[in-house]
Amino acid sequence: MTEDGQCAPPHRPVLLEACCGSVEEAVAADGAGADRLELCAGLPTGGVTPSLGMLQEVIDRVRIPVVAMVRPREGGPCPPEADFLAAVRDVRLCVQHGATEVICGVLTPDGSIDRDRNRQLVEAADGRPVAFHRVFDMVPDLSGALEDLIDLGFARVLTSGGHPNVDEGLDGLEQLTRLAAGRITILAGGGVRPHNARRLVEVAGCRELHFSFRADSGTTGYGGAMDFRPVPERIEAVRSEVSGL
Repeated sequence: MTEDGQCAPPHRPVLLEACCGSVEEAVAADGAGADRLELCAGLPTGGVTPSLGMLQEVIDRVRIPVVAMVRPREGGPCPPEADFLAAVRDVRLCVQHGATEVICGVLTPDGSIDRDRNRQLVEAADGRPVAFHRVFDMVPDLSGALEDLIDLGFARVLTSGGHPNVDEGLDGLEQLTRLAAGRITILAGGGVRPHNARRLVEVAGCRELHFSFRADSGTTGYGGAMDFRPVPERIEAVRSEVSGL
């Protein structure tokens, strides 16, 4: 019951979004019980737009929704105009080639939400849901930025509550969830692990959790880059912590 004596609506199950940087990881996440995938390339650098070949191969192999990251390059959250226009094209192409949703977002040089550019990104998705990624945590005024995203039509925002990770940002996540009031989904991400998953749901009120489940394979690949392997047991462990909440 709520404080005014009304029946409280039932909680929907906690949704787990697995961040994947390869086709192998995407297939492993689907098999381990993830509810949704975020697909990107270059995960160690924060993620950039995956190739269309990678996107379509994943879509062909998994049974769950696929969110394509659209980020034209490594670096800061305010891309030059040419790179931004490439991002707008990428949004269109990703949804045309089967992405269920996209995740993207840019800031102004002073660190606020760039309303004009983000409106263009949302419009390019042609009605598909659009999420705002973790550059949100760089904005000085999170509550004002949240209202901007709601007004622009974003479906969710990936955030660690304005802090480097969700452990430090637990209070911020709770405040954002309260401010969102069901108008936009707060997707908690940044250090989500079995040890904190239950608190993110019970204390911060987050019903969607985002995390990577890869590990250093101990080997190096082309050009000396570190190679990684998926650890699907991490998804199962988070699931066991939030099951029934």
